[in-house]
Amino acid sequence: MKQSTKPSAFPSRLSMVAIACQLACMGISTAQAQEVSNEQTSSTQVTITGKKVGMGLMVQENAPKARSTITAEELAKQRPTGNAYEALELMPAVNSYNYDATGLFGGGLTLRGFNSDQIGATINGVPVNDSGSFSVYPQEFVDQENTCTQFVTQGSTDVDSPQIGATGGNFGITTCDPSKTKRFRVMQTVGGLNLSKTYLRYDTGMLSDNRSRLFISYSHAQADKWKGEGGAKRDHVDFGFRTDFDKFNSVSGVVLYNRAINQNISSFSLADLNKNGYYYDYSTKFIGHVTPTKGKADNDPSQANADSFYKLTQNPFENVIASVTGKMRIGENTDVKIIPYYWYGYGTGGNQQKLMAEGPLFDKNGKQTQFSFLNPATGKSTAAVDLNGDGDTLDKVIVANSSVTRTNRPGVTASVTHTFDTHQVLAGFWYERATHEQFGPMVAVDANGNAADIWLKDGRITRPDGTPYQSRDWKTISTAYQFFAQDTISLMNDKLSVNVGVRVPTMKRNFTNYASEGWATPYNIEKSYSEVLPQLGARYQIDNNNQVFASLAKNMKVPPNFVYSNLSVVNGAAVLPVDVKAETSYNLDIGYRHQSDKLTAQATVYSVDFRDRQATAYDPISNTSSLSNVGKVKTQGFELELGNTPINGWSFYGSVGYANSEIKDNLVVSKTLTQPTAGKKMPLTPEWKAGLSAQYETAVWYARLKTKYTSSQQATLVNDEEVPAYTLVGFDAGYQFPNTSWLKKPTLRLSISNIFNEKYRNPSSQSKVNAAAGVYYYLGAPRLTSVTFSADF
Repeated sequence: MKQSTKPSAFPSRLSMVAIACQLACMGISTAQAQEVSNEQTSSTQVTITGKKVGMGLMVQENAPKARSTITAEELAKQRPTGNAYEALELMPAVNSYNYDATGLFGGGLTLRGFNSDQIGATINGVPVNDSGSFSVYPQEFVDQENTCTQFVTQGSTDVDSPQIGATGGNFGITTCDPSKTKRFRVMQTVGGLNLSKTYLRYDTGMLSDNRSRLFISYSHAQADKWKGEGGAKRDHVDFGFRTDFDKFNSVSGVVLYNRAINQNISSFSLADLNKNGYYYDYSTKFIGHVTPTKGKADNDPSQANADSFYKLTQNPFENVIASVTGKMRIGENTDVKIIPYYWYGYGTGGNQQKLMAEGPLFDKNGKQTQFSFLNPATGKSTAAVDLNGDGDTLDKVIVANSSVTRTNRPGVTASVTHTFDTHQVLAGFWYERATHEQFGPMVAVDANGNAADIWLKDGRITRPDGTPYQSRDWKTISTAYQFFAQDTISLMNDKLSVNVGVRVPTMKRNFTNYASEGWATPYNIEKSYSEVLPQLGARYQIDNNNQVFASLAKNMKVPPNFVYSNLSVVNGAAVLPVDVKAETSYNLDIGYRHQSDKLTAQATVYSVDFRDRQATAYDPISNTSSLSNVGKVKTQGFELELGNTPINGWSFYGSVGYANSEIKDNLVVSKTLTQPTAGKKMPLTPEWKAGLSAQYETAVWYARLKTKYTSSQQATLVNDEEVPAYTLVGFDAGYQFPNTSWLKKPTLRLSISNIFNEKYRNPSSQSKVNAAAGVYYYLGAPRLTSVTFSADF
């Protein structure tokens, strides 16, 4: 672990990156004496990478705002178990990291300093941010093999994006349509840490009506943790269909199903790291139950938090995302699009190990000193249950308990586009009603440390009246709707395009905190938030290859639902100690694009002004979140991207991002305490970010080296703990064998991540006030090598 807080200068780090790429590329060209041209390739060989700008890391954009897109060409080179965050890692505005090298365990992301819960996320137009906290879980969404594009709008959220929690732009995933030709695709990945992924996909091709096509895919992936015991298992099914009635009328849809059981990867403080080392994780031994004796207070030994038994730190989750997209032309210049969707999720989180008291205790003055089970009749935790079967309720017993979340979330987005004269008018609405239940059941743990049910569904421990124990019991009904409109005006013979838009999102939160072991007095609170969010953008085409653009937009994020928990109740009414305001931001982008046959480049300068910026801290041990209002924050910077179409087999993509964030206000912690945050930088906002990818390809093979540099960043709001800079280098290669009588496009791919075993860390939250509050880090995973074989039948 690098402990130095004085990283080397940014230019010298880039020089090291350039030297590494140059050496690798020299080696590749030496090994390949002569490029095989497409014309010389036999008919059984197909080029395995297309001739696209920046190897699929860039496409040519025309939006009057900063926007970056990667394609299936780039995704095909990445490890198939990777998630959406990892795919974006080379983009100049993105600071992303995974909890492991496979991508199966999830990760973190900031965009121009915006945390992932401040960025709108969609799949095929469906919002996938958590309806309560707006968190994003990238490992759950879709198989990478079924993804065609991923895009990021760095500042201005798209006017028709169905978002209520996006102040920092949005990113989206678009899945691939079913193939027009019949095929059966097989992919098998193996690698270090017992990594394995099997992927199967069947496309029907065009059906008998010559309009419709279907696909269905299944994958199973698993891997061990890179530190400690345990691992991840993931089963995923994607189904899609498309029917084209004619050029303007179509209907398509997808169902994305995911079931995963992950063991958590621990995050630790610097003190923990200095004490236990880089590879320390949860305990591999269960501390066990004591032998109970009737009439005697028998307490199981304590083994909580960082020393919990690894089998009791599992995080199972199951979710379904289903959507249908209907496109209809209702007039010569009028088109309608409707996207109904449904989102379901159920799963647990955090550390499940808990030492539970069987019964209450009172001191000599009658004051309760130990709480146990809720007595619903009195609303107090004074009931008792014999957990270990010894005939008394005097003991403390290790059980499995954590937060469970169940979400049912139907919604619909509808829009109409009408073109007349030089105007293209887009107008529509979005509506959804999310029922978000968060509760905390408890099950028994056997002598070997196994929970009776890791999903906490079966065998729930109940109170004396038969109702289930609940460490918390929340229900949030979030009703969101949004009206939006935009006029795109074409002027000066299409050289100038001006966008004038507005969206008006509204969120109504209905939050109920039921009586539970974690909260005595039930209450209900309702809050509504609404904002008018204007947008203005312009693009001017200087000539065929050059354009400039500018955009200005206001964005909003409503407070997460957990701000309504644990409120005081006065005269039967819940009282918010502080009326948490919606976070708003003003995003200004000014940019230039060069887009020619050989080269594509984009340069953007930006400024972001926050009002009532929310910084969220997540505790992976307790699976709880807290929120701080850090007031006004200003972030300014620039971003550069450049990619070329292949020249004699060589392709390059480079990016540089600079972000200077400044907190404008001191943080008011209480009536008597203020923290000196004014003038400080926001955590998880590295000043410099750079990416470089260099590739050489022929008609049948490719090899590429990619490098990601992340400068130092702050870990606390008062900037008293700094995270060192780090550089990661990866290597990818692929070879396509000739077709056989029964195999088409048989391809072998190699992926190596973190070649030099760099040790690095990223803070687990953005709102730790100071180092004394305890900063926890996710550590970078060591080198991992994997090989993938794929073929069509």
